[in-house]
Amino acid sequence: MKISEQIAFVTGANRGLGRELTLELLSRGAKVYAGARNPESIDIPGVIPVKLDITNPQEVAAAANLAKDITLLINNAGSSTGASLLGGELDQIQLEFNTHFFGTLSMVRAFAPVLSNNGGGSILNILSALSWVSTGTVGAYTAAKAAEWALTNDLRLNLHSQKIRVAGLHVGYMETDMTSGLEVPKSNPSDIAKIAIDGIESDSFEIVADDTSRHIQSIFAGGVSAIYSHLS
Repeated sequence: MKISEQIAFVTGANRGLGRELTLELLSRGAKVYAGARNPESIDIPGVIPVKLDITNPQEVAAAANLAKDITLLINNAGSSTGASLLGGELDQIQLEFNTHFFGTLSMVRAFAPVLSNNGGGSILNILSALSWVSTGTVGAYTAAKAAEWALTNDLRLNLHSQKIRVAGLHVGYMETDMTSGLEVPKSNPSDIAKIAIDGIESDSFEIVADDTSRHIQSIFAGGVSAIYSHLS
């Protein structure tokens, strides 16, 4: 896929990785629709701002009706309540799933026919290293991202016949508002955006963007005792 020839839609485009993905796409010559709950918060010249809460079916439908020319969908919008599965508020856990799983699914269901009508294209779901492993905290986010990974795998199979390639990006902590209170090594979201768009351009199904994700992927075959060695 040649990025300069693409028309993209990025969700959560007003900050963090979404903003960097939007900037990277623009720098490579793509046309970009930039979705955000508050479109006035999008300060990137050259994009088409779109009011979009991916948990709102009416706004998702309106976005798909507006952006009928897209060839690339990037599902980046996310949430992080910090809720644990055992002690967290159920409405916060539901919010994580409504955003990462049902919101992403809603976007794909709305935009897959658009992509198909345009001859095919690509979808990139922004996942996480936490879609593969749990830290024992933020369980709601981890479980929702794991569900989004499963969703990505299923959609990859079911949309292939429509010439729609579905990819997933796995990345650990990045320097964004969402991780501002964490004292851990973090990637630069600008660097991750470049890796993500390179992956789309090379037609990758899976984009493993940092050392954290690569390490987790490498120890899968060892099972629970390898991933959670302190349990042994």
